[in-house]
Amino acid sequence: MNRILFVEDDANLGMLLKENMEHKGFETVWCRNGEEGMRSFRPGQFNICILDVMLPLKDGFELSKEIRKLDPDVPFIFLTAKSIHDDRIKGFEHGCDDYITKPFNTQELYMRINAILRRSQQNTPGTNANGKAGVYNIGRYLFDYTTMSLEIDGNTEKLSAKECELIYMLASHMNTLVNREVILRKVWGNDDYFSAKSMDVYVSKIRKRLKDDPSIEILNAYGIGFKMIVNSTHSLRLLLIFPVLLVNCL
Repeated sequence: MNRILFVEDDANLGMLLKENMEHKGFETVWCRNGEEGMRSFRPGQFNICILDVMLPLKDGFELSKEIRKLDPDVPFIFLTAKSIHDDRIKGFEHGCDDYITKPFNTQELYMRINAILRRSQQNTPGTNANGKAGVYNIGRYLFDYTTMSLEIDGNTEKLSAKECELIYMLASHMNTLVNREVILRKVWGNDDYFSAKSMDVYVSKIRKRLKDDPSIEILNAYGIGFKMIVNSTHSLRLLLIFPVLLVNCL
């Protein structure tokens, strides 16, 4: 069942939409202010967030920014009583997937939610530059999410489920810091002490898996998260050190 985080301070509208969405089959967590919405959010636990812009304690824009730090993939719909053009632009600048102005038809909101969920599900596990679903180029490696495999120079290694999910989390957010809590929630299912220790072990395993291409790095922002990068300067150093070898290979 898809879960919605719904943050709306209007009691009548909040109750109406919560009941309507649950009748449509969505599990809905309704919060009445931005602070409560932030406390209720857990990475990987919601499929979509519906946020009123004008909220007490923390407005919808600020709330969306803080949620994005924990879960960069969760989609948003902003609700507002305003029809001001600049307000709509600000919403899209904050990365919202859609914007709906009050008053609105609940059926229209339901259709927009379903459209966004279909798009987000089609984008999982993602595509590489060649458009092949679930396949990523990571330096000299070819990572295939669907077959849980890693290939380099014609040699293929099978990955465990945890290794596969962890590589996917990092490769699908290449050059972006991925929050530890997001990884723990999505791959391990919780963020307790033992899961955190297990994740650190698996990060070491992944580094060993990718060791044959020194340009690949998994950076650790201690206590915050991990970032996978492919360091192009390393390839440039090789070009400068071995120019004759490279020319002979052409």
